[in-house]
Amino acid sequence: MHALLTHLHEVGFHAAPLPLGIDDQGREVLTFAPGKVVWPDSFTLVEPPRKLAHVARLIRDFHDAVESFTPPADAQWQTLIPADEDDIIAHHDLAPWNLVIDDAGECVFIDWDTAGPGSRLWDVAYAIHGFVPMSAHPDWQNRDMAARLRTFADAYGLRETDRRRLVPLLSRRTRSMHDFLREQSTLGTQPWATLWAEGHGAAWLNDAAYIEQREDQWERALLT
Repeated sequence: MHALLTHLHEVGFHAAPLPLGIDDQGREVLTFAPGKVVWPDSFTLVEPPRKLAHVARLIRDFHDAVESFTPPADAQWQTLIPADEDDIIAHHDLAPWNLVIDDAGECVFIDWDTAGPGSRLWDVAYAIHGFVPMSAHPDWQNRDMAARLRTFADAYGLRETDRRRLVPLLSRRTRSMHDFLREQSTLGTQPWATLWAEGHGAAWLNDAAYIEQREDQWERALLT
């Protein structure tokens, strides 16, 4: 993970912590990202379409920057959910709960512990779920959901072929979170078992069903 973050800074992507080494207790030390975590209390920071577009462009910048990264021969990745493909080292948790925004509007993505082999679209599908957000819960539904999906895709620069591939991946990526939490709950693995008990698995499943039932709507938003 340190090699990845160092590479990102070396090629000009600074929306990630900079690794500072290991302390005398064997703990990883990273630069501190001041500001507010977007989820759940500061979601208004990414609600305006121009702010959402900025997040999408930031993710595109990360994906472009990581393309030139060659992992060390002894790299070990803590990938929790196998991705659809492995063309890049993906973040795997690009979401409002991992985005810090300071008073000047500067953004930093945190929590890179589960970075590992994945794909651009795998990361994008997950990010769209959180930043649009594509939620079945009435408290988080946005009447402009389809428009925000289009805003994100346009700002990221998705090609038509990728937009068509993205539509079914939106529900599949969301459902994978439910399946992961269910499996880890069965194994008694923390903190996932607690999250399952608190209802997070059901929330992901409901979101996946909601997204899947409206695939025609997402396709129209992306392609027309």
